[in-house]
Amino acid sequence: MDKLDKLESQSMFIIREAYKSFSNIGMLWSIGKDSTVLLWLAKKAFFGHVPFELIHIDTSFKIPEMIAYRDRLARELKIRLVVAQNNAAIAAKETFPDGIDRISCCDNLKTIPLRRTLDGTGPRRVWDPKNEVWEKIPNAPPYSAVIVGVRSDEEGSRSKERVFSSRDEKNEWDASAQPPELWNLYKTEFAPDTNVRVHPLLEWTELNIWEYIEREQIPTISIYYNQGDGKRFRSLGCYPCTTAVESEARNPREIIEELISGKFRNIAERSGRAQDKDGGGTLELLRKKGYM
Repeated sequence: MDKLDKLESQSMFIIREAYKSFSNIGMLWSIGKDSTVLLWLAKKAFFGHVPFELIHIDTSFKIPEMIAYRDRLARELKIRLVVAQNNAAIAAKETFPDGIDRISCCDNLKTIPLRRTLDGTGPRRVWDPKNEVWEKIPNAPPYSAVIVGVRSDEEGSRSKERVFSSRDEKNEWDASAQPPELWNLYKTEFAPDTNVRVHPLLEWTELNIWEYIEREQIPTISIYYNQGDGKRFRSLGCYPCTTAVESEARNPREIIEELISGKFRNIAERSGRAQDKDGGGTLELLRKKGYM
């Protein structure tokens, strides 16, 4: 069994353990490579069927190709997709493009709608794959847990996470209060009103993700690759805060070569994400408040 087989087996075990342990569980889908690998692992874990809802927090500032890819894949894979927005903040122009700082914009457009979606207080737009229609659901049961595609090597505060990571009744995170996870023994029982984030990809690296995408032939969004202009996106986010990198990589194999011995070997993956540099250069403040 090689490294990818071991990572795959461990991640599928975690996904199955989470599904067994929590009564109403969902999975965050950012449309990026990590959460799409997570979706692929969920399909494998349940023999082609994803038995829980996928949740996408739509800021209204995503790169257009991302939304087109999201809707196409949801239809093709027959996914029950939940889309949430903070429509009040968007209407009030409480966003970075309209003049507020990036950290506050992330709070308004990501953290708040995520919290309201998880606790059931916010409206949801849901793609029903059986009837192939979008539905508006004003109130829905809260999620007791949500599966998330973060990795320890991706950003500093994420390296403090556990596989099963608790959030309090306000969906806030205390990194110092996380339970130990020794010998892959996971705590799956938590106090009432606790929301749990489950992280099956914590031990994966960016290189592992692309190696798995290549091996499994996972369909990924085209803007990850050079389309002829010598640029591509390495990490996806909102278009006002995400910049492309100079790269000639046109497929997963060429991206893997860049990561092993090429220009990105020693450059942080999220170096093109401007919000990571604001507020002291860390997302930990936002994550404490419930950010992804």
